[in-house]
Amino acid sequence: MTSITPTITDRWRSWRGVVGALVLIVLAATLIVLLGGSRNGGRLDIEATTPSGARALAELLRAQGVEVNQVTTFDDAVEQAEGSLLVVARPEFLADPARLAELAGRPGARLLIAPTEPVLRALAPGVTALPGSPETVRKPGCGLKAAVLAGDALVGGSTFGDATCYGGTVAVVGDTTLVASGSFLTNGKLAENGNAALAMNLAGTHQRVTWFAPRAPLGAPEGGEKSIEQLIPANVGWFTWALVLAVLLTALWRGRRLGPVVEERLPVVVRAAETVEGRGRLYRARAARDRAALALREAALARMTPRLGLTATAGENEIVTAVAARTGQDGGQVRRTLYGDAPGGDAALVALARDLDTIERQVLDS
Repeated sequence: MTSITPTITDRWRSWRGVVGALVLIVLAATLIVLLGGSRNGGRLDIEATTPSGARALAELLRAQGVEVNQVTTFDDAVEQAEGSLLVVARPEFLADPARLAELAGRPGARLLIAPTEPVLRALAPGVTALPGSPETVRKPGCGLKAAVLAGDALVGGSTFGDATCYGGTVAVVGDTTLVASGSFLTNGKLAENGNAALAMNLAGTHQRVTWFAPRAPLGAPEGGEKSIEQLIPANVGWFTWALVLAVLLTALWRGRRLGPVVEERLPVVVRAAETVEGRGRLYRARAARDRAALALREAALARMTPRLGLTATAGENEIVTAVAARTGQDGGQVRRTLYGDAPGGDAALVALARDLDTIERQVLDS
């Protein structure tokens, strides 16, 4: 007797495709994590390599010996700001009056990028942001050393008064430096004109920089509610595509084993009575007495015509004459039964069926 129990080799052959797909998924996920990392942060994020990020500036500062640390929470910013230059990269997320007051009460140099009105009132009192100007290449136009050494730069945004640099878009108030727009700090604009020099001169005044780049509004307590987009990890999209690829590969692998689709006609036997009853119920549900009467008459004629010695192309008069002669019934009555109008009700339809049955039995029995 031959054993049909699958061997280890047979099992491996049946599962190797699935194992291979899983290995591909794991390798793809590992490469995504290792190569992707967290490089897709928000605007002016020093970990982001996107055009709107600021990783290039952070690397330049580190190359000059400046320690650059990014923080995203208010508590970390306050804790690390002492003895360093605090760069507020996203002031629009810092609107809570209590937090602004706490930050204003702590000493230290600050660089505010595109500050909002609440931030200006708290950290640069007396300075008002006037209507903005478009971004364009401007000359320093002031005696600020950082601007003079940098030369022309791409700046724009709100203006902070006449006694400032670059057409009012860069100003220094005590230990606080105001920059109307942070475009010249980004990866995409840093290499243009004197942008890199201006950025390094403004952000490299201390040996340590605390880069405060919150990723959500800080009006609520730390750790508050986050949006769905913030809760989704950055690499979920890559994992999804990896899974889709694995599913497609598995489908191709299994599809080859299944082979082409083969059509096969299966014998089905349906009793004639069931067909008649089914059509009858359908006609009744639709109140289609005309179609039911036509079906009854055509079926009766199809059975009687050969017995009368007539062909299928025989006309109405010829059939009526032959049936009347064979059955002895009145020709007018035969015509009304075989070719008359549709019955007006269920009772008339039943009567027609009986008349047809009577004529048919007389013809077939004669």
